[in-house]
Amino acid sequence: MSSHLSADHPAAQPPGHGSVEALISQARRLRGDVDAVRRDSQEGAADARGRWQRALYDLALNQLTDLDAHLAQLRDGPTPAPRPNSLLSRVGSAEWNLLTDEAEWSGELFHILGRAPGSVPLSLDELPSLVLAEDRPKLTAMVTDCLVDARPIDGEFRVAHPDGAVRTVHMMGEPVLDTDGSTASMWAVLRDVSELRRSQRVVSETRDSLRHPPPPPWHGLLRFPEAGRPGLDLAAAHLPSAAGPRSRYGGWYDACPLGVDGDTLLTVGDFETPGTEAHDPAVFVGALRGLALAGTRPGRLRSGLAALLEDTTLSPVRGAVYCGYRPGTRTLTWADASGAVPLLFRGGTGRGLSGQDEATLEAGDLLLLHTGALEPAAVRHLLSLAPRLTGAGPAQDVVRIVTHELGDFPSRQDACVLVARVTP
Repeated sequence: MSSHLSADHPAAQPPGHGSVEALISQARRLRGDVDAVRRDSQEGAADARGRWQRALYDLALNQLTDLDAHLAQLRDGPTPAPRPNSLLSRVGSAEWNLLTDEAEWSGELFHILGRAPGSVPLSLDELPSLVLAEDRPKLTAMVTDCLVDARPIDGEFRVAHPDGAVRTVHMMGEPVLDTDGSTASMWAVLRDVSELRRSQRVVSETRDSLRHPPPPPWHGLLRFPEAGRPGLDLAAAHLPSAAGPRSRYGGWYDACPLGVDGDTLLTVGDFETPGTEAHDPAVFVGALRGLALAGTRPGRLRSGLAALLEDTTLSPVRGAVYCGYRPGTRTLTWADASGAVPLLFRGGTGRGLSGQDEATLEAGDLLLLHTGALEPAAVRHLLSLAPRLTGAGPAQDVVRIVTHELGDFPSRQDACVLVARVTP
């Protein structure tokens, strides 16, 4: 019969108390040194490279904090009930007995793998059912190599929780041999590294943007090269001022993937651009992506960006809309600033999505995001085009119609629009 690991029956015995205590002291001294250097770096340049360096320091501090917690767990033994989302709740252990087909999981592992506490631990044959289909061959190969060739396990895979969340799990383990040298069981330590990998992606993308700055995302008609994100057909465009030369307002649009499950952040906005700081939109989009990839949801992006802009030379936001889309449930969440509400077109009608912050979309729905520079008359005109827009087909065709129709407004300022068609 399967059972759970506990303080009385851990998967592995901790090492000596004194040696672990020494490691903890070393780790804490190193963390203090890194924190001191990080504080000194905050007095340096406030440009993109300076922010990237501080992001690296923050990542190192997070890893050292994790290390401190893991060493403390080795010293003190398994905790009976770690707080949800605490560092210790991200590490679990398991042992699979090949002779009796029993599986023993620590309490933390149920949370990591999205299983209900107290449920029956899964066998090695059943474990891949929790893993994303594209990662199952990797897990199967690691387990097979461990059981057949006695190779240690050290790899990562993604698991899908019942609520649709996808978590990245790092697994380390090794076979346990019996007296004749054959494999009797396999034990492993599994760690939820989702936040760590997300932070590393932020640092990597910021570094890459410094090496290869992206082209300004606010000129002309854009057809997203990857044909949109999963479940979305995307296109966007910049509408220059009717006055001819660019006004003192600038804008941006962007579609940022938030993870392997297809979640996407869609943003459109504008801000005052003092002088000739034409690089502001590209730097701003980089900062926006960094916040989103670090886990900031649409409803908190406005305040997060405001806090960031206070310490930089970036221009203040004039009007923007931030939308998060989850293709698995077709759920749209959004937050707007200065009345730049999303427009939803469905079945030949259109309406503004004001007064709420979440909706479930349907296949064929058309979402139109625009900057606050569009005057109310222009927005009303777009809503009146609902039958034409919903029947236009690809998002690129919709954007062409929008840019043509808004060209008749003589008082139009610089504006940006982004169109997302929900695909089957």
